[in-house]
Amino acid sequence: MNKRDFLKNVAAMSSLTLLSPQSWASSADKRLRTAHIGLGGMGQADLASISSHSNVDVVALCDVDSNMLAEVKLKFPNAKTYKDYRVMLKELSNEIDAVVVSTPDHTHAPASIMAMEMNKPVYCQKPLTHYVEEARAMDKMAKDKKLVTQMGIQVHSFYDYKLATLLIQDGIIGKVHTVRAWSPKNWGYNGPTPANGDPVPENLDWNLWLGTSAERPYKDGFYHPGNWRKLVDYGCATLGDMGVHIFDTPYNALQLDVPRTITTNCRKPNGFGYPEKNMVSYEFPGTKYTTDTLKWVWYDGVGADKQREDLMLPDGADLHDQGAMFIGEKGRLYLPHYKIMPKLIVDGSYKDIDITRYKLNQPLPGDNSESNKHYHEFVDACLGTGKTSAPFSYASRLTETILLGVIAGRFPNKTLHWDAKKAQFKEEQANQYLGGVYRKF
Repeated sequence: MNKRDFLKNVAAMSSLTLLSPQSWASSADKRLRTAHIGLGGMGQADLASISSHSNVDVVALCDVDSNMLAEVKLKFPNAKTYKDYRVMLKELSNEIDAVVVSTPDHTHAPASIMAMEMNKPVYCQKPLTHYVEEARAMDKMAKDKKLVTQMGIQVHSFYDYKLATLLIQDGIIGKVHTVRAWSPKNWGYNGPTPANGDPVPENLDWNLWLGTSAERPYKDGFYHPGNWRKLVDYGCATLGDMGVHIFDTPYNALQLDVPRTITTNCRKPNGFGYPEKNMVSYEFPGTKYTTDTLKWVWYDGVGADKQREDLMLPDGADLHDQGAMFIGEKGRLYLPHYKIMPKLIVDGSYKDIDITRYKLNQPLPGDNSESNKHYHEFVDACLGTGKTSAPFSYASRLTETILLGVIAGRFPNKTLHWDAKKAQFKEEQANQYLGGVYRKF
């Protein structure tokens, strides 16, 4: 099915009146019954943190890999198991209160949208979607149905990132004119498309792993497990992985919307794997925390240009492997990634920051609860006792920004102009990458 047709159907479905998504939350026992789709590395981390909430009952587990499913089943023997999330959601529609989606990126939207069609709150890993059109559709459905949602961007709830947000919004470096962010990770692949397929392992349902993506022969070591982020059909490269985490605090602190222009410096596209080294330059319209326009530059692969004057640290210290630098009228705020306190730099020297004025509960040394905050926030919101800090209304805009940079990689060194109201590029040839085709599987 053409993705645009699919998303039109989603829009129609979102207007239907079904059982109120919050009606079950008023029950006396206040339990949340969760179903988990995707049980790989991140999926198991999501499951562990969600289930650590004392009011959660894990009732269903789903994965296309029977080995992973069996491994997790040992920890949750009472949970029902499935390899096809569509079957699980249909069969257990009355036994599930919320759904956690931890699959590869290309399945985020199809699984999440099906759950939301059934009025289920959704926790979905980052990046929220694989395509811009999907992000907008998920945002619309969540709003229309008034569903509790949360994107899996755990650092959003960490102390040091919250502190950096307060410092920037308090004007510690004045209005910000530039943000630079970087990661040395390399979710790219410059080699050829595999010429031949390999036998599919007995434990893997390859058709279900492909899901709505185009049919392709299985190749050992290229897709499952672990390498799909490098590939255009399934992941969103380093920008879609670490970029979401590292963008989050500056994006949130500066209250940005989507960018006006995007330019990516990288090798020519090969249609199969993402480039191994990228520099993405964004221009954003100004906000009350920025100058009239904001320049944002992302580096991945080998990381940032450490010789840039605005990235040099006092005393010739080395930049952390990953992080962001806010550059403002009165100085710079350096935010390494992650669990490292932000540092104020003025006139080439570090300056003390008085954090006593900010009412944040600082975590105790060795306190693991930081990792669970974001997950428990979602559970509490589902139970009607709080709200989420990264709902799809926020996550969709951040994801759209990230994905626009990924699309710009299809047109190296060419500036793309984005019309947020029309949800299209001025450069017509780029619009084909906002969506695609869903395979029937």
